[in-house]
Amino acid sequence: MYIPAHFEEPRISVMHELIRAHSLATLVTLSSTGLKANHIPLHLSDDASPFGILRGHVARANPIWIDYAKDVDVLAVFQGPDAYITPSWYATKQETGKVVPTWNYAVVHAYGTLQVIDDAAWVRAQLEALTAQNEADFAKPWAVSDAPLDFTEKLIEAVIGIEIVITRLSGKWKVSQNQPPQNQAGVINGLNEQGRTGASAMAELVEKFGVKKDLGPP
Repeated sequence: MYIPAHFEEPRISVMHELIRAHSLATLVTLSSTGLKANHIPLHLSDDASPFGILRGHVARANPIWIDYAKDVDVLAVFQGPDAYITPSWYATKQETGKVVPTWNYAVVHAYGTLQVIDDAAWVRAQLEALTAQNEADFAKPWAVSDAPLDFTEKLIEAVIGIEIVITRLSGKWKVSQNQPPQNQAGVINGLNEQGRTGASAMAELVEKFGVKKDLGPP
């Protein structure tokens, strides 16, 4: 991923925050017939590795866990908020006219070795952790244990666990850092006026990260 210096986000804590908030990964693997991309929710654990560990599960019918290059890292892409940015929001449009559209986004690339775990107890624990994370904001969170045991055991038999110990993280926050403050203010106002969830989320990122400051510790 091409990352100009002013768009780079090196802090592990910030990248982890995006992964947890947008846990549906595009998992890219090298198969015997070329690159494959699967869309898989992955749960991040950061208690046993400097960069974290990603855990998930796939259907046994999915060849991803059989047909992959074991000596090549896999890539998990986590896409955060994104938004089209019209130059009409820039104050400098009226001053010089030298403005063009762009697209703002935040994204994390996680690299590591794919490990297959064929263990029902491990898969159940992974499902419970993933479910607990995503149910946390509900008034009445659902738990795996709410379903009949024989029902969940049968479903678990149909899936297999995967684990990726992250060896490298790359973060790119392209959120108008290359624009002067007056243009950033116009972007924030324009996005908020759209009233869409994604636009509002990007407005928050521009306000928080737009002016490059001392990033502090990772």
